[in-house]
Amino acid sequence: MFGNIINSIRGWFSDMSERSKLVNSFNIAARDAYVSGIVTTYLKASISRGDSSYRHQHSHWLNSGFRVAIFNGRSLTKNELVQIGATLMTDQALVRKMVVLGFDTLEVFGEHDEYGLKWPLKDVLLLGGF
Repeated sequence: MFGNIINSIRGWFSDMSERSKLVNSFNIAARDAYVSGIVTTYLKASISRGDSSYRHQHSHWLNSGFRVAIFNGRSLTKNELVQIGATLMTDQALVRKMVVLGFDTLEVFGEHDEYGLKWPLKDVLLLGGF
């Protein structure tokens, strides 16, 4: 019994570490793309609560949202938020990694906006046929 508790705690910390590594690698890549001029908008990811109605079988039990904040010095239109979200969702490797690591919600928010958009990752994930 005690061994099961230890294994559960190790698994939880390992899972949290992998989720943090994904966020950190996303942020490093986004920062480097912005600094080098490849993109004109700075993106920064963080872990959020997510949306409980978007849960799937791999959802993390506590914080299941992958939030991307857009820093560009102005408010964004809904269309701009949709475009950024759509661009992120076309990266199937990123979406699959998010799902496997327990994220179920992709959130996109502007720097000065009190609103944002969110998508259920299970609907975005393109699964191959059997």
